[in-house]
Amino acid sequence: MVSLPHYNIPAKTRIGHVHLKVANLQRSLDFYCGILGFEVTMTYGQEAAFISAGGYHHHIGLNTWHSKGAAPAPKQAPGLFHTAIVYPTRKELATILKRLQTIDYPLTGAADHGVSEALYLNDPDENGVELYWDRPQKEWPQKPDGTLDMYTKSLDLNSLLAEVP
Repeated sequence: MVSLPHYNIPAKTRIGHVHLKVANLQRSLDFYCGILGFEVTMTYGQEAAFISAGGYHHHIGLNTWHSKGAAPAPKQAPGLFHTAIVYPTRKELATILKRLQTIDYPLTGAADHGVSEALYLNDPDENGVELYWDRPQKEWPQKPDGTLDMYTKSLDLNSLLAEVP
């Protein structure tokens, strides 16, 4: 490999979108739009759709180009661990939790990471999905030397749900 000088990616760089291979486009739209509340911004026939929150061109792409009718990817294979969706406030995270509970949609986990609170679930193709909100940066836990000290503790779902009437 060629030796390169050190480089830091610009601080304002962000992940623009994720594009998922799915087995059944409508089933995925039912989950991402019908349950989570994303909006379709564009479709390519019956094979692909682009969805977003708040009018962005797309946060998630869904397609069946190479995966129509396929079984989920093996859990022990390399690939995407999860797609993380950031909610703007704790109350908004509580609102989606209440919505998921209303339809008995199963969570695979829930955690307090110090920097964030997160809910974990799988989409219909068993792709991992993390729904979370970030605490204000000034509240993030730090080690004595000032570096970040993230952790994984059980999330108090009742405390979270107390955010919504």
